[in-house]
Amino acid sequence: MGIGINNTLPWKLPEDMAHFKSTTSGHAVIMGRKTFDSIGRALPNRRNIVISRNSAWQHAGVECVHSLQDAMQLVAGTEAFVIGGTQIYQQALPLADKLIVTEIHQRFDCDAFFPEISKDAWVETSRDKRQSGQHDFTYAFVTYKRV
Repeated sequence: MGIGINNTLPWKLPEDMAHFKSTTSGHAVIMGRKTFDSIGRALPNRRNIVISRNSAWQHAGVECVHSLQDAMQLVAGTEAFVIGGTQIYQQALPLADKLIVTEIHQRFDCDAFFPEISKDAWVETSRDKRQSGQHDFTYAFVTYKRV
């Protein structure tokens, strides 16, 4: 499943951004440094945790850690959302108990991908199908829980 190209989203879907905002507001978001750079700022009303190998990296409104394990220690006992990119998703998937995924039913050129969601490890628990108001494609907000 494609999630990006040239460190940007390959689509403009305001409904997806609104869903992301309402889902993650008030919670911690964990992301890699490239994902943070693509956003360009700390996301408001969220605890922003960025994973970077560069020990000198810092940004206002952001906590910088050097591994996913360090980030997980910061958020232990609370609900947190991993929001990218590919390497961070790959590391976090084995630790996750729930996935909230926007599935867009359209092909886009992508150079970044979400790991495969194994039917042996995950079961779909909800699917909210929608039609884009701006584009000629459908999409769905899908929740998976670990089996």
